[in-house]
Amino acid sequence: MTTVIHTGDTHLGYRQYHSPVRRRDFLDAFRRVVEDAIADDVDAVVHAGDLYHDRTPGLEDLMGTIEVLRPLADADIPFLAVVGNHEGTRHAQWLDLFETLGLAERLDSEGRVVGDTALYGLDYVPESKRDALDYQFAERDTAHAALVSHGLFQPFPHGTWDLAEILDAANVAFDAVLLGDDHTPDTRRIDGTWATYCGSTERASASERDPRGYNVVEFAADDERSEASSNERTGSGESREPGDGVTIRRRGIDTRDFVFVDLELADGEGEERVRQRIREESVEDAVVVVTVEGDGGDVTPADVERFGDERGALVTRVNDRREVDVEVDVDASFADPDEAVQDRVRELGLSEAARGIDETVRTDDVAKSNVRDTVEDRVRELVEDDLTAFEGADEDASGEGEAATSDDGGSAAAGADGGTATDPADAARADVDGAGDESGKDDGDDAGPSTATTMEDYL
Repeated sequence: MTTVIHTGDTHLGYRQYHSPVRRRDFLDAFRRVVEDAIADDVDAVVHAGDLYHDRTPGLEDLMGTIEVLRPLADADIPFLAVVGNHEGTRHAQWLDLFETLGLAERLDSEGRVVGDTALYGLDYVPESKRDALDYQFAERDTAHAALVSHGLFQPFPHGTWDLAEILDAANVAFDAVLLGDDHTPDTRRIDGTWATYCGSTERASASERDPRGYNVVEFAADDERSEASSNERTGSGESREPGDGVTIRRRGIDTRDFVFVDLELADGEGEERVRQRIREESVEDAVVVVTVEGDGGDVTPADVERFGDERGALVTRVNDRREVDVEVDVDASFADPDEAVQDRVRELGLSEAARGIDETVRTDDVAKSNVRDTVEDRVRELVEDDLTAFEGADEDASGEGEAATSDDGGSAAAGADGGTATDPADAARADVDGAGDESGKDDGDDAGPSTATTMEDYL
């Protein structure tokens, strides 16, 4: 039997709510997955993309990852991964760096044999480039084959990439497809082949209410398969369908507590009712998300957030979903001000090139003195190598990769709780994360420049 841990969407380096503590939380969640892998002595850890939240992770995040992965390598457990949309695939990736250090391997069409299973990789591919894919893989003489990929696939919610077509076009009969990008865990069977999303390891969005975790996938050896299962389909024990002998189990991990306070204020109820509900909850060191609906009175988010923080919460955020036409003479409070900018950028229908340049201009990962040179280098590369990147975004670009990624980094797929989600994905899930940091800045950093819509504005 071959046993692998299937994880993904760890989003290391994500400073959610501008909190350095939340940044550490994402690394700690990843560490717990690796510790479980070592304790269970699994055959491999498979990562389905978006190890990092950003294409250019900081040194602190790289060093933290090395610290987590080294014990896995010492235990002789391979870390096999593909590249997700948050990381991009244009140049060398974090995965290539860790491969040179002997800490990771990048899965591709050649396949990597682990036990009696061949594991193949398909990095995230933008929708505009998928028609050129041929889905041809090196054939391996193994009992099982599995494909690891990153993207939003049909028939899962919000899918734009048809998984059934991939399975039909592939020259390898896959028993399982291990997926990343959708932060909501889900498993389905497509013509016998198991397809499963492992979900994110930390809550990258307030819409991710279900417990976080990962998948444990077992591939039974030939002599361990159930002949009864094969006989049901074929009348003999000599052949089998794709997916036979594959078992997928969900395992949870401990993460930072999120306390969701949902209120429907009745007429006459107001901010004091909100405070009362917060008093009823155990909010110490938790992320508290307050969602207000109903016909009640005014609620000042900044005051409620201050109250929650005074009660010991790590972070308190308020999302007032009511349409209230009143003038309130207070400072506005935004949980994630960058998200408002990103929403506007998505509405502009910019090309992939323009979105990438906008990200460079606004990110705090590039020193302000280096922004101009970085943008010029980026434009020069695109002009020389990839003119298609200047094509305008499709109307459904929100379903594709970075163009639709909110600052929450989460997937907007529908969750088990019925809430609408998603990472395409990430846009639709910005459920409450549009409200928060009163200054609109990141710990005193200068606010980024306003969004430009022409190349002259960028340069």
